[in-house]
Amino acid sequence: MAPTYKQRYYTPLEVEGHSSSKDLWVSFLGKVYDLTPLAQKHAGNILLKPILNAGGKDISHWFDTNGSNFTPPPPPPFEKLDSHQDDNTHQDNNTQAADNTQAADNTSTSQTEADTTPLDNSPSLNDNVRSSDNSLTSQSQTSTVTDEKNNFDPKIRTHIDSRTGCEVPYTPQGRFIHIPPPYPSASWANDFGTPWWKDDSYCVGHLSSKTRKIRIINTLTSQEHTLEVCGEETLEEILNRFLKYNKHSSSYTWKYNGNNLDMTKTLEQNGVKDEDEEFYELNFNEEEWLPAIHIYFNDDLTEA
Repeated sequence: MAPTYKQRYYTPLEVEGHSSSKDLWVSFLGKVYDLTPLAQKHAGNILLKPILNAGGKDISHWFDTNGSNFTPPPPPPFEKLDSHQDDNTHQDNNTQAADNTQAADNTSTSQTEADTTPLDNSPSLNDNVRSSDNSLTSQSQTSTVTDEKNNFDPKIRTHIDSRTGCEVPYTPQGRFIHIPPPYPSASWANDFGTPWWKDDSYCVGHLSSKTRKIRIINTLTSQEHTLEVCGEETLEEILNRFLKYNKHSSSYTWKYNGNNLDMTKTLEQNGVKDEDEEFYELNFNEEEWLPAIHIYFNDDLTEA
């Protein structure tokens, strides 16, 4: 069975395809959110209407972008997932405590052995310094990633209410779920926890900042397909998109201008330039000048 992949980037067109109450996506501030669970939880609530109307669209204009708190952290590296990973997720969670206990036992045993180890076998000062440096570097990298994640703090736009003189959320599209009423109300329950726009559990990926189209030509069958891809995606991710047209895509060598492509790099990094702006300035029809990637069959179906 071919490995499954976790998609990191989405095109606006992909988000647009999820615009119903049973399949509700929105994008804002560079991220894509699946709000289907939210819509199901609040079905029939009048405050859900603005969100339903925004299904499949970008709603970044709902948020205050005057600051650095709206910059989303970069997505994690693209990775292949085991075909049974999703099925075993709950098993991993259930065994985590047991693993931690075993790790603690191992640590205790190691400590006991270390106490009885002769002095001559103890690590040198340089080894300790290198270990300390590596630990600090790892902690620094982890701290940087955490800081970037914590820095993303989307905030709803506000304005001054002309009647009360108070600063309140600015919602010209209508008040929506988790937005408090403009005036004190006994019916307002604020015990919902994290508002949906700050809840990462709804986030499914990042919205591409620049999409582009490419042609993929199968030299074995002479079939040609045009794909809209995300400029941030690696060739491996583009291959994953192409699987719906050819499930044996992994059994092909991908080339551009006769050169093998590095599947771990993006199109731009492989020398496949994005010339959309130049074509626009020259009044060229970019559809007639799409870069062509040729794929050559390796006579090996083991990848499929």
